[in-house]
Amino acid sequence: MDDINLVEYGKLISKVDLLEKKIDKMETALEELLALANKGRGGFWAGMMIASFVGAIISYVSRAMIGR
Repeated sequence: MDDINLVEYGKLISKVDLLEKKIDKMETALEELLALANKGRGGFWAGMMIASFVGAIISYVSRAMIGR
């Protein structure tokens, strides 16, 4: 049975720690990105509501002018 090389084991532990830190950063960035996407979705629906309202007003005014 081969002996465990402590230097290589230490390097492996160091790499695992580094990867765990990177994964934690990626999770944080992903959560921030998801929050930003949710804000953007709310803005989209607010814009659609305003556009619909403006379209309704233009329709009403144009119909009133044509109806005279």
